[in-house]
Formats: sequence, structure tokens, C-alpha cells
Amino acid sequence: MILKWFSVLVVLRVVLLLATITGLVLIFGRADLFFNQIILGSIILIQVYELIRFVTQTNAELAKFLLAIKYNDFTVNFSRSRHSGFKHLHPAMREIMEAYRQVKIEKEAQFQYLRLLVKHLKVGIISVKGKDEITLMNPPALELLRTSAYHHWKNIQLNRPQLAQAVENMQDGDSQLVELSLHGEIRRLSVQLSQVRLLKDTYRIITLHDIEDEINRSETQAYHRLIRILTHEIMNSVTPISSLSETLLMMLENDKGTVKTKEQISSDYLEDLAYSLRTIQKRTDGLLSFVEDYRRLTKVPQPQRKPLSVQSLFDTVSLLMRGEFEKHNIVLRTHCQPESLSVLADHRQLEQVFINLLTNSIQAVAGQPEPTISLEASQQGEKTVLEVADNGSGIPPDKLDQIFVPFFSTKEKGSGIGLSLSRHIMALHGGSIRVQSQPGTPTVFSLTFPPVAELHPEVINL
Repeated sequence: MILKWFSVLVVLRVVLLLATITGLVLIFGRADLFFNQIILGSIILIQVYELIRFVTQTNAELAKFLLAIKYNDFTVNFSRSRHSGFKHLHPAMREIMEAYRQVKIEKEAQFQYLRLLVKHLKVGIISVKGKDEITLMNPPALELLRTSAYHHWKNIQLNRPQLAQAVENMQDGDSQLVELSLHGEIRRLSVQLSQVRLLKDTYRIITLHDIEDEINRSETQAYHRLIRILTHEIMNSVTPISSLSETLLMMLENDKGTVKTKEQISSDYLEDLAYSLRTIQKRTDGLLSFVEDYRRLTKVPQPQRKPLSVQSLFDTVSLLMRGEFEKHNIVLRTHCQPESLSVLADHRQLEQVFINLLTNSIQAVAGQPEPTISLEASQQGEKTVLEVADNGSGIPPDKLDQIFVPFFSTKEKGSGIGLSLSRHIMALHGGSIRVQSQPGTPTVFSLTFPPVAELHPEVINL
């Protein structure tokens, strides 16, 4: 509407100017109309000046309006003008400025609300613009790092090198446990990195969460479970040994506590003595085996990691376990997508993990009408996930959170170290192992390997 009114006024001025020029042309050169020519010429000059002034003033008002928006200057006044060209323009400008001011006020209110929210979060947040400029460090971040506010990432690199190094090695969406030594105190922080691009700038959002209490609580619970299981196993072996030893003493000593002579010991006693000693030996061997299992669990060497073909790994463990599969009529399915998928791992240790998992699956599918075990591998984002699934009866819900505890087993003759050893090996590889098991659905063990920045050009094929 405003543009239309402006165009009408310009066209009207141009039409009047052309009409005046035409009238001047018609009477130009006539001596009797000399003064009329002068009057028309003056009118033309006035009309040209008015046209230029009108357009120039309109442009000036528009320029003032646009500059006010550019510099967020809401004090600019568009006063009412008696000029007919501005009676619609000025009100519209004032309405736009007021609407724009309201938007700015709402945005500022939202910004202050978010700033207050971030300030009161219990999670530390650091925002880094580009490579070096720190745009935000909330109070929890300052408290967790025991430092004052920094404005440049290089300051964190100098004063908190463990954190800076961990962040530099992380990719978008990664999380990592970082230990910091702060004034003689060790703090364990869960660090997560997210990257976002706003306009032309890239921001790194780093969140810090103190998990010391959670770790201590989890470790205490794990220790209690481990001590309970160790106590149970040791007592199972020591109790019969103690009982049999007491029985042997009663058989070899008289009422006065002196050792009987060989004439006083009957042949039946000798048989009982031999039986008791064999039982003691058997329980002792069991206890030694238990201790050996514990030693094997705690002395896993550091993995010699090299790029390993996942398809080759599947083929190898399938060949190793083929006899058990055929013996129990188990169908084994393997699927690796893509076929060239590789992981950075110690192939011997990873073989052991899969043997443990497949052994458990073989026992789990026993008695199923169509026992099936699947090996699958896929690339999920930058991480590689290997899965072992079976259609067995599953793991009881009340046992699900204990299956990785050393020496805990749901099987009558299980040692209880297979899954614990597998988790330990995956931790040494920087990965993790998780289980999903619900009644009526396949039990799935998932091995997740972290992203590998650079792979050796020669991939191992077993």
C-alpha cells in the first residue's frame, strides 16, 4: 500500500511536469505570451525541485529507518509529517520498529533465561567458538576444574592438559572418562563433546560431569558382590576340608588326645581315611583351580592391537566351534556389512571373547526346537559393533545385572569368569560389551569398538 501510494505521487508529479513542459512548448516563441513562458518555466523549475526533494526525502527516511534496524537503534523518531507522501510511510515505519523492538526484547529475555539456566545447572559446560575463543564457562565448570574463567582454549591447554588432550582426540558425540589432578586431588570427570555450526562459526560444546560418587558407589557394590561370591566359593571348599580334617583327627586320636597305634586302627578306618584324604585333595584342587581362574582374570596382558578383518574373525571362530555346532545341531549365521569391515584389536584376545560368548550361546540354545546363533557386524556412525545373538531361553531379569561379576554364573558347572574376562578384554581395547535379553526375544551381546582415526594399511586376515 505504501509503495503504491509513493508510486502514485511520483507519477502525478511527473504527469504535471510533462503537462507544464508541453504547454511551454506550445507557446514557446510567441512574443505576446512572453510572460506566460516565464511563468511556465518557473513552474517547471519548481516541479523539478519538488520531484527531486520528494524522492530524496523519501530515500533519506528509508535510509534512516534501515540504519536504525541495522544498529538496533530504537530511539529514532519518525515524527508525523504534513507532507502527503509520508502520512502512510511514517506510521508503517513506527509499527515495524516497535515490532522489531519487541522481538529483540523477547530474544534478550530468552537469552537471559538460558544464561540463568546454564548457570544453575549441576553439569559443567564450556563453549568454544572456532579453535580458541571460549564464549561460555558456567560456574559448575569453573568449580570442577578449580579455575577462574578463561577466554581462550590455549589457557586450558596450558593449565588442564589432560582435559584439553582428551577433547582434542574426541569426535562429535563422543564421551570419555578423564582423570584430572587438581591441587593434589584426583577428580574423575565424564567428558562429552558436541559440535554445532551456527551461521559461519563452528562451536564445540563440552560438558563435564563429576562421576566420582557414582563410580565409588558402583565400585563398592561390585566389591560387595565379588567378596560375597569369593566368600561363597572359598567356604564351599574350606568347610568340607575342615569337617573332614576334624573327622580324621577323631579317627587317629584316642579320648586322651594322643595318636593311636597302628594296631588300634582298623581296616575300615583305613578305608575311611583314604576316602577322606581323596575328598580333601579334590576340594583342594578345586580351590587351586578357583585361584588360578582369578589369577588369569587379573593378569590379562595389554592387547597388541592391529587392524583385523571382521569377516576373517567370523570365519575363524566358526571353524573353531564347528564341532560343537554340529554336535548340537545348531545353525550358525554370519553377516558382515560391509565385508571389508575392520577393527583395531588383538586377534588372539578377541578370538577368546567370541569363544566365550559362543560357548554361552551353545549352552543357552540347548533344548530349543531350532537352535540358532548369529554373528553380525556393522558400522554405526564412526563406531563398529559386533553382535552375538541366540534364540535361547534368555537370562533371568534378576541375574542380568550380575552376569559380568567375576565368578558369578547362572550355570550349575560354570566358572563365572568368561563374561568377566570378555568385559575386561573389551575395556583394554577401549570398547564395551553390553547385553540385551528379554523373554521371547533373542539374547544379544554387543561389542562396541571406538572409532579408529588411522588404520594400518595391512589388515590381518586370520
